[in-house]
Amino acid sequence: MSGLSKRLQDASQSGAYRTVREEALLAAAEDVPLDLARVSLADVRDKGALLAHVAAALGFPRWFGANWDALEDCITDLSWRAARGHLLLIERCDALRSARPDDFGVLLDILRSSAEYWAERGTPFFAVFVDPDHRLALPELSAGEVP
Repeated sequence: MSGLSKRLQDASQSGAYRTVREEALLAAAEDVPLDLARVSLADVRDKGALLAHVAAALGFPRWFGANWDALEDCITDLSWRAARGHLLLIERCDALRSARPDDFGVLLDILRSSAEYWAERGTPFFAVFVDPDHRLALPELSAGEVP
């Protein structure tokens, strides 16, 4: 088992990260019992589309209210995705970051607070942005020490 696989099993390491090596992350995720959800934000330029893409990727229930509070409620529930941990892989976020930086910031805040919620309960939760150009001010998810 790789160092990255071990890190993905450690709830205390939960958080919002970036990666330039999507393939390495996916390989490491195969070694651990995490529920993987991929969210492509290609061409997403507003809050409504963002919420719809996340809801679809995670299979949110019908009661999802399509607002920030409901997003956090669903991400900190995930009972319909029973798993020993969660890995949310977010791809192609540049359009949203450019068009709606405030909304992107709220998304990051929700993902960070959700990771803290899950970590406190001993459940790994990783929200990882694929960032091959190093544009995001997030720690790199790697097998090394915690940033």
